[in-house]
Amino acid sequence: MRTFVLGLIFGALLVAFGLYYYFVSGRAPAAVADEPLPFEKTLAHGALNARIEREMPKTAPIAAEEATYLAGAHIYVDHCEICHGLPGMEQSAIARGMFPKPPHLFRGKGVTDDPAGETYWKVRNGIRLTGMPSFQHDLNDTEMWQVSLLLANADKISDAVKHELRPPEPTPRTPKTSGVQKKAAPRGAA
Repeated sequence: MRTFVLGLIFGALLVAFGLYYYFVSGRAPAAVADEPLPFEKTLAHGALNARIEREMPKTAPIAAEEATYLAGAHIYVDHCEICHGLPGMEQSAIARGMFPKPPHLFRGKGVTDDPAGETYWKVRNGIRLTGMPSFQHDLNDTEMWQVSLLLANADKISDAVKHELRPPEPTPRTPKTSGVQKKAAPRGAA
């Protein structure tokens, strides 16, 4: 019996060392284009969903109304659109190069089927091992709720809110000069 128990302990240590070696030797997928590990998505989503379900607020402290959506649109354009895109627009090169890819929040359902409290939790806390940062140090609580309520109701927003969710007009660029100044022609020269 003792040999059996020692064999189990040795086998467990061997598996643990093998996994450790697999990751630190550079054999594990780490590049954006690499295929995910088996069960990677299942385990990551399971842990995230359980944490959100346990901690997300069940009610919003502000009303889901036009003024909230307009304020949320401004916040979204300033902080979110670079990764999550704007209505009718493609996602940026930054978003296309990320793994996991950030969801385009104005395509399909986006997060309109999620409770606003779930989106608020994600905005406030961020999501580890993704590009989703925590905004709790950059936005106040009201601002986080405004953008969360906008996204939870994105399928119901008015044309005025959609108008605010357009990309900013590009600023004209001034041509660069080569640094060589042309000499002015002398007076009287043609």
